[in-house]
Amino acid sequence: MSDWRTWPQAELERQYDARGTVPDIALELKAYRDASTPMYALTPCWRDVAYGPGPDETVDLFPLAGHPDAPLLVFIHGGYWRALHSQDSVFMAQQFTSHGVAVAAINYTLAPQATLAQILKQCQRAVAWLQKYATPYGIAPKRTVLAGSSAGAHLAAMLLSPDWHDEGQLPPKSLNGGVLLSGLYDLEPVQQCLPNTWLNLNVQEAKRLSPIAHLPDPRLPLYVAVAEQDTDEFKRQSSDYAAACHAQGNLVTWHTAPQRNHFDIVLDWMDPKSHLFQATMALLSETPEQKIKRVSSIAPVQPKITGEK
Repeated sequence: MSDWRTWPQAELERQYDARGTVPDIALELKAYRDASTPMYALTPCWRDVAYGPGPDETVDLFPLAGHPDAPLLVFIHGGYWRALHSQDSVFMAQQFTSHGVAVAAINYTLAPQATLAQILKQCQRAVAWLQKYATPYGIAPKRTVLAGSSAGAHLAAMLLSPDWHDEGQLPPKSLNGGVLLSGLYDLEPVQQCLPNTWLNLNVQEAKRLSPIAHLPDPRLPLYVAVAEQDTDEFKRQSSDYAAACHAQGNLVTWHTAPQRNHFDIVLDWMDPKSHLFQATMALLSETPEQKIKRVSSIAPVQPKITGEK
């Protein structure tokens, strides 16, 4: 267990200050928008499609013409729940659609305008809407992988749990796996430092909204990764979550992305040779029979912070 409860406040703040791990946060965030903007012209898409009644409840869709049953990658952006937009989050669209995968990027109301519980509800509605009502937009997926980075990984991990799966009345076996990058899975320490100035969580809410207390369906394979330049606490959070999922029976692929930071790790999706892209494609393309065969032939390795590169 992390000894974060015994740390000076300054060390706790440093460990959970993702922006402090890069020289220029504005440049990192600009890279998302600069890479995403051309996708709307290069790739057929539907922009700002409403999945719910709120003005921020929209999704950007990149279907495959003539292939509504193509696998679907659903991405939930990060930004510590208070920054970024779906329009910063579609940089991978052309790479995936050129490999036969549709893409959806979820937008949601940012904190503090919305509580974390409200943001989670919005993302629930978005995923349920994609599974049930996206057919007129050319998306009717048989295989869906849910992905998120940083705060988006927290939201995606919560949505992978059976608790909300039943609540959202999703079709059986509608999700095929999860891709979780540099995420936050235990909000207790987060509740004790700067991010709580916009989250306003109490101790009980932090526990209730922590993915470590709501593990995914054990049948779902997971790809859990951290950046080499992430802080030790971000690495520890991912490692603990991966280990808990592995212990309950999930097939977990653990990866430390070399020479990547908390923000640019997700940009590896733009490189078809990257570990992230290839692992995501494997989750998207596997049939249940292939997954069973792979699970039976590969002995999972207990994840640890200094995992494979």
